[in-house]
Amino acid sequence: MPKIKTHKATAKRFRLSGNRKLLRMKQGKGHLRRKKPRRVRAMYDDTLTVEHASVRRRVARLAPYLKKNR
Repeated sequence: MPKIKTHKATAKRFRLSGNRKLLRMKQGKGHLRRKKPRRVRAMYDDTLTVEHASVRRRVARLAPYLKKNR
């Protein structure tokens, strides 16, 4: 059975926690951040848990070899 190709954009956007929860960052993290106040920039540093089951299934299909967050 051949290996499945990983969707690289998905692999860069999602991580697995130690408890196998799917984590993501907020969107807009890198775009035009230099001009924003520090407290606004800090809001983008949080990781959020993906709750919706359909999104978790889609990410599992696109990135089957997703690694845990270190």
